[in-house]
Amino acid sequence: MSIRQSSRSSTTLPFAQPFHFVERHMLDEGTFQRMIYMERKRSERSRKPLLLMMLDVGKACSSNGHSLPAIVSILSARTRETDLTGWYKNGSVAAVMFTEINLQDKDRVLSTILHRVSDALREQLSMEQFSQIQVTFHVFPETWNNESAPSRTNPTFYPDLESQARSRRSLLLMKRLMDVVGSVLALVALAPVFLAIASVIRLSSAGPILFRQRRIGHHGVPFDLLKFRTMYVNSDSSIHREYVKKLVAGRAEKQVTNGNGKQDGVYKLTSDPRITPVGAFLRRSSLDELPQFINVLKGEMSLVGPRPPLHYEVEDYALWHRRRLLEAKPGITGLWQVNGRNRITFDDMVRLDLRYAKTWSPWLDLKILLRTPLAVIEGAH
Repeated sequence: MSIRQSSRSSTTLPFAQPFHFVERHMLDEGTFQRMIYMERKRSERSRKPLLLMMLDVGKACSSNGHSLPAIVSILSARTRETDLTGWYKNGSVAAVMFTEINLQDKDRVLSTILHRVSDALREQLSMEQFSQIQVTFHVFPETWNNESAPSRTNPTFYPDLESQARSRRSLLLMKRLMDVVGSVLALVALAPVFLAIASVIRLSSAGPILFRQRRIGHHGVPFDLLKFRTMYVNSDSSIHREYVKKLVAGRAEKQVTNGNGKQDGVYKLTSDPRITPVGAFLRRSSLDELPQFINVLKGEMSLVGPRPPLHYEVEDYALWHRRRLLEAKPGITGLWQVNGRNRITFDDMVRLDLRYAKTWSPWLDLKILLRTPLAVIEGAH
């Protein structure tokens, strides 16, 4: 039996109580995955961790069909009454979800689970069958910090998103077609604007025309987002880091947007000394975002979707904020940009992103795209 611990399961997670064995039935794939969804949502709110042990038993069962009942019996009898046992994939990947655990001694927990399960499997299976079973451990929530920014989000706790993607396959193909056609048309039609902006940037300050910035994309996959450069070369990012930290926490200062000096919505970074005079205009008009049509054409972004975050932004996310990385490909414009733009809090931005992901359709994309120019004009003033 081979053992693999998910690289993301870096949190320590021992049992809150001793084992009490109770034999019970395995949940089928659909029911077990729904339970994963419910426990994950509960964990997002309570911040209590989950530990998922998965056993790939496909090879062992294919070589001897009689081993399957033994494996099922062992898993249901060698786990606690509070744990959930079921099929992650019917007939091939069995799983146990441990829900009541604390954060003291992960190594002891994994060792205890592994010894109990492996000892029982050795008693019931041949050595050949035993060696064909692969065990993996996965922890939710994943630990994201300065030392281990995500490179790809673990999809194990999100089987609902995989099911959703399958049901939307034809619509997603239509969305991709819209992205390709739309980005090609935009790049061709706006070519003179690209040349004019590039010339002004080149003449106004030293440095490259395009600015490449590492962003976190769909499922945590990083990519280089393109913008027209709006800042002086080698600018310090600490100002923006501090602003983002306050923004995510809901502590950023609001911008004064009305005539009586009253704070009227958004957390907007103003008077940034890193920005060039030309860059200030490009940002107000959102013209600095035009090169992202190249990102769309490459498939890294969509015309419509949540904005892709910086790695240091993601480090400050609450658990439920992370879902915006999973539920939709990042976009140039989105639902919150046309419903408040710079007048809403970060939490509200994320809520609108999640609402978009849940209710998405090609027609909603078209509606958002048609509303974006007016939102840009209003935001510039």
